[in-house]
Amino acid sequence: METYTLRVAGVKRELPIIPISKELKIASFVILGDTEIVAASAPLLAEHLNGVDYLVTAEAKGIPLVFELAKQLEMTEYIVARKNVKPYMNEPLINQVVSITTQKEQLLCLDGKDAAKIKGKQIALIDDVISTGESMRVLEELVSKAGGIVAAKAAILAEGAAAERDDIIYLEKLPIFKGN
Repeated sequence: METYTLRVAGVKRELPIIPISKELKIASFVILGDTEIVAASAPLLAEHLNGVDYLVTAEAKGIPLVFELAKQLEMTEYIVARKNVKPYMNEPLINQVVSITTQKEQLLCLDGKDAAKIKGKQIALIDDVISTGESMRVLEELVSKAGGIVAAKAAILAEGAAAERDDIIYLEKLPIFKGN
């Protein structure tokens, strides 16, 4: 199997290169279950997030990172935009997103209770990888609908062209590979 060697926050990983279409392959970076990468990356990202009131991420891969970032920033809570409306949600805000890894339309929902918390607050949007930026764009729309102010967008990795953006904070670049 073809792999890519990633070095981030002093940690080395061999990532499998997987096809996501005939024209495109990516190095598969999954932080779920990788305590070492999350623990090493969070303090480095936290250095750039002083002054934010809340951290917001999309379900699910960003959750371990946002948890550790909240600890680093001494926050008592963080906010997760869910992938579907839950029965406990009161007046949820809803947006649709298609990301490079899911390749299908899905929802992102912000509980009305969480929307009220972030109104007028400085918000950092958090993800594991920013690639096309579509997930971040949808999160930003949700936060804006709720009246929050997006002060930062951060991820462990910026994939492909995202690494050229000047509006995101990231630790390392992750290349995109041409398909067969």
